[in-house]
Amino acid sequence: MTDFPMSIEAIFKYLPHRPPFLLVDRVLEFESAKRLVAIKNITINEPFFAGHFPGQPIMPGVLMLEALAQASTILAFMSTGEDAETGSVYLFAGIDNARFKRMVKPGDQLKLEVTVTKIRKAIWKIHAVASVDGEVACQADLMSAKKEGDA
Repeated sequence: MTDFPMSIEAIFKYLPHRPPFLLVDRVLEFESAKRLVAIKNITINEPFFAGHFPGQPIMPGVLMLEALAQASTILAFMSTGEDAETGSVYLFAGIDNARFKRMVKPGDQLKLEVTVTKIRKAIWKIHAVASVDGEVACQADLMSAKKEGDA
């Protein structure tokens, strides 16, 4: 059983992503096949801030969605008892109802909450919300499909 909060070293087991594209720093809560709560600490050192936007750094919305997708992948792997070390990956299959409600800036802590709405075979549907200090920054309904590894 995994201890919580889950460290970055444990997260590496469930995500094939590595810095600078790893967008989950810690997992706080997990309920198998139900929900997961994670965080991403936003620092001025993020490579995307160099160009988005110089002098007024704002986290790109598409990266908030990617952070939510990465949290969803951890949820799926942990729920199935599998991990990314098998070579399997969960790929985006769809995004619906995406809304951006708040800018995310250096110094913010992005809370990533993903909740399963439906699982059918290797397709997962997730309602995802990213927030800062209790205020919604981004929300969307995500769909992912598992691609089996070659191992």
